[in-house]
Amino acid sequence: MNKSKLITLVLTIVVLTGVGAWWFYSQHFSSLPMADNASKQTKSEQKILYWYDPMVPTQHFDKSGKSPFMDMPLMPKYAENGGASSDNNSVTIREGVAQNLGIRVVKVQTSAFADGISAVGRIEADEHHLYAIQTRSAGFIEHLWVRAVGDTVKAGQKVADIYAPELLAAQQEYLALLNVTGISDVDSLRQAARQRLQLLGMAEGEIAAITKTTRANPRIGIYAPASGVITELLVREGGQILPASNLMQLADLSTVWLVLEIPERDASRLKMGDAVEAQLESLPEQTFSGRIDYLYPTLDSSTRSVRVRVVMANRSGLLKTGMFATANVAGHRRQVISVPSEAVISTGTRTVVIVKDGQHFRPVAVSLGAEKNGQSEILQGLQVGEEVVASGQFLIDSEASLNGVLARLANLASTHVTATPTAKNDSAGAGVRAKVVAIDTNTSSVTLDHDAIAALNWPPMTMTFKLRHREQLKNLNVGDEVRMEVNIKPEQDVYIIEQLQKEVMP
Repeated sequence: MNKSKLITLVLTIVVLTGVGAWWFYSQHFSSLPMADNASKQTKSEQKILYWYDPMVPTQHFDKSGKSPFMDMPLMPKYAENGGASSDNNSVTIREGVAQNLGIRVVKVQTSAFADGISAVGRIEADEHHLYAIQTRSAGFIEHLWVRAVGDTVKAGQKVADIYAPELLAAQQEYLALLNVTGISDVDSLRQAARQRLQLLGMAEGEIAAITKTTRANPRIGIYAPASGVITELLVREGGQILPASNLMQLADLSTVWLVLEIPERDASRLKMGDAVEAQLESLPEQTFSGRIDYLYPTLDSSTRSVRVRVVMANRSGLLKTGMFATANVAGHRRQVISVPSEAVISTGTRTVVIVKDGQHFRPVAVSLGAEKNGQSEILQGLQVGEEVVASGQFLIDSEASLNGVLARLANLASTHVTATPTAKNDSAGAGVRAKVVAIDTNTSSVTLDHDAIAALNWPPMTMTFKLRHREQLKNLNVGDEVRMEVNIKPEQDVYIIEQLQKEVMP
């Protein structure tokens, strides 16, 4: 074969090889760009909500990159239903299921709250209606119509008869002047004698009686100036009395005082005329109303409280002196954002409510203010018009806890988790296989290159762990194959190895 024929043969082989390669590529790889585009399109349909570290899932990032906590890349969190809005801290419940569960939803609204003050106090007699019954002349108690403390009397009722020599002489002088005639200014003398009887304490009715009968009465009556209760009885029958001496004390209890002890810090919030509602332990079903009548100007140095006087009507006589009462003082009224108190879940470290957003239910941390009439004031966390779960929220709480939602919000107690073995593990329950990368005896820690931990959603990575028992470092060297069991405390972000066993080499 000459040289020209050899060249022609080689060129023919090259051309045929190129054509064959082109045909094979077109038949087997012509659909790759389309598939790649479809893959990109599928990925683009899934909206990425945020990026996160699987070991610290509560921390969200706006873009991909390396985790600041561990030596591993951040993972994307995709929205549900191909781009629909979703929240990692939410539970989805269909409308029909929510009705079957008895979940009741109410709207956040504004309510009128009063800055009220609760205090305790005691019922006391109204000192404006205390009366001292006494005589104005010396004498003796002939008869007592009131015998004991606590007896009730009516206004104008006779309470005692006394014999007073001075008053008897004054009666006789007055009657003598009534029979005198022919003396100038006799009318003035009669009027002066009558006034003397009044000054000595003789009732107007008895003066009229002796004027009509023209006979002196050796006994004169002592009458109650008002209706009320005898609180003190200072004399007995036959006893001698002196001018201006008290016979008894009378209290009109148609109105009483409720004297409250208000803490020093709250005293400045009160003013005269503020409404007060009180309840008694003996009458818990009744409420008694009154208004602040007086704020005492002094402070009790031992209790650091200010006394406040409330005037209360007592026509029925149910309020008795000495009774203890619990009172609510109405303060300034204001408009606040509120929800039913039953909608609030207190975890001990945080207070949350379950907010409904379509078919999604998510926990929201809130700050609470005052609580009045079954409504709780919301200082922060909610807006008017949002919907919150008022009943059945604990069912949602249970569902959310399965997803790790409220568990992270509430910082639940430490949970012991044993890592599930991966496909590389030889036997179930033996722990996760790892390789020792570094050992630090000072801090009792070890750096391991471990397999994926499905229970924690961890990919294979290199990480440093604390050891529960320092003795586990004995006979452990860099490069050893081990199996581990991890104890996780999510509220502290601490991962402690409970068991670390050397892999037995065959």
